[in-house]
Amino acid sequence: MQHASLRAGRRAAVLPLLAAVLAAPACAQAPRPADAIAAGTFAYDRNTPLDLRDSLESTTDGVETHAISFASPRGGRATGLLFVPRGGGRKAGIVNMHGAPGSARQGAPGSLALAKRGAVVVAIDAPFARRTGEMITFTEADSADQVQLVVDLRRAVDLLLARPDVDPARIAYVGGSYGGAVGTMFAAVDHRPAAYVLFVPDGGMVSHFTALDGTPQPPLTEMPASQRDRWLAAMRPVEGIGYVARARPGSILFQNGRQDPAVPADKAAALHRAAGDSHTVRWYDSGHALPAQARVDRWQFLAERIGIAAPTEEERTAARNAPPPQQPQPARRTGR
Repeated sequence: MQHASLRAGRRAAVLPLLAAVLAAPACAQAPRPADAIAAGTFAYDRNTPLDLRDSLESTTDGVETHAISFASPRGGRATGLLFVPRGGGRKAGIVNMHGAPGSARQGAPGSLALAKRGAVVVAIDAPFARRTGEMITFTEADSADQVQLVVDLRRAVDLLLARPDVDPARIAYVGGSYGGAVGTMFAAVDHRPAAYVLFVPDGGMVSHFTALDGTPQPPLTEMPASQRDRWLAAMRPVEGIGYVARARPGSILFQNGRQDPAVPADKAAALHRAAGDSHTVRWYDSGHALPAQARVDRWQFLAERIGIAAPTEEERTAARNAPPPQQPQPARRTGR
């Protein structure tokens, strides 16, 4: 059962978003990102104690895996995993965000691989992964989930910066699919990370469920128009494609597949254009599952930006010779 404080936090986050929508001109698609940030949509008190709970679960190849949770400024507790490589000296820090549907635990192999390269990695669960039921409700509460997740990601950066074994100048964010889409907004809201790797992202939930020209697609076309319009009005103010231009110049690596049915190439290209030409874009001849070369490119980008271990020649050769990845089956209509 959903915690009462979490429900209260979701309602509290919805109200200012709806107020902003109602106050906007009828022709507006969303308030300007600067307005949303100035209004405090993603604000929180960094001095509030994290109330971190930490339990060591296992050690694999010199990396400790901890189950963690911390107090969410939007109610309830953010849950996830912490990966700590053994050894002295200050390390890079990475916030790693899973796709949808998914969880921090399902994304543990990727987090562990990053930790083995010399980074302390925090992976948190999205709000939908902390409760039962559908990940998307197609109600205004979905916008509260987006706000809560971005604020919780900011708290994950706080967690890394509070650790004496993490170099504050070597922080990065890595997010795939849904985690990549959320990262387009997070990169604009929080400039503390030096690098953002966003693989197979689109511009957000509105982009995901509408055509490039904004025409609603299933399942939006299958619901009452009043419900659809209320959901779109609540979600547009938290749509990453409207924020990404405010990311730190040159900080993002975009990775997309040219044959991706979940994130068509035209939508991916629109997101890249919205971000601006200072960022790095890599295209791959693949679907939603990118080839092994994308992982090597990701590691190389992070090695250059935050100093994790660069890919070895053996890893590069293995990636070149790897078979094409098995593509995922079509996702449930609310997942990606």
